[in-house]
Amino acid sequence: MSTRQYLLPRSGGMPVLEGVRLVYITSAQYSAEWSSSPHTHTCAELFFITGGRGAFQIQQTSFPVLAGDMMVVNSGVPHTEVSGEPDPMEYTVLGVEGLEALSGPGGYALIHGFSQQHQVAQCLDMLTREAEQARPGYEVVCQDLLHVLLMLLLRRREFVPQAAPGVQRSSRECSLVRRYMDSHFKENITLDQLAALAHLNKFYLAHAFQKEYGISPMRYLTARRIRESRFLLTETDHSLSHIAQVLGFSSPSYFSQCFRRMEGVSPKEYRQLHRQKAGQSATNAR
Repeated sequence: MSTRQYLLPRSGGMPVLEGVRLVYITSAQYSAEWSSSPHTHTCAELFFITGGRGAFQIQQTSFPVLAGDMMVVNSGVPHTEVSGEPDPMEYTVLGVEGLEALSGPGGYALIHGFSQQHQVAQCLDMLTREAEQARPGYEVVCQDLLHVLLMLLLRRREFVPQAAPGVQRSSRECSLVRRYMDSHFKENITLDQLAALAHLNKFYLAHAFQKEYGISPMRYLTARRIRESRFLLTETDHSLSHIAQVLGFSSPSYFSQCFRRMEGVSPKEYRQLHRQKAGQSATNAR
């Protein structure tokens, strides 16, 4: 019998990994519907090109990428990706807080051949499956797999990541989304539309909006509609079905359900109570 044992030294950990957090995972294949307009994010993005070919535009610089390449784009750096037929680009993107690439003034780093490493491919596959299945503890598994990927990156001499100390979350995208909902709350709005407007992953948008305003984007939209409905209930004689329709609710029953949840009474009861109070005030004024 032959036995081998390897003792691991005690270590305080890698400083670059402290405070680094995985925010979202996106897998995509380029299509003609993709909006290739420059945009920024409030966290760094790690692009793993897993198939096809295309090009990245970082600020004023454009360069080609192929399957196997890996790109790190720092937070706040304008960028976009483009591709086309017959070899559309496929990629997996990790949104990571608290990390940035040390690569000169461009705010990005490009590494060739990294995504083709067997260990990297395994990590990306596990990350995607864990996120899709969302089994108990998947968040911990995903964070640990991110650390594995970063350690593999640290072994590449052409890449020197560093922690982004004191990263402040920009509220620009969240403010844009809120203003849009304030102006278009009567329209049929989905989280996917808001995410496309802000050029953000929808899960990251929901997380950032919740942290910024203490409420999810869709609940904010509902609250904005309910606020308008209070005015219509008290100042007009419109029917409940008409109010529900003009405010973008899917049905009168859903409108009543949302209204009761936020106001504690049904829309009909709210209107009756307001009219009773108005009648009493008129009587007392005589």
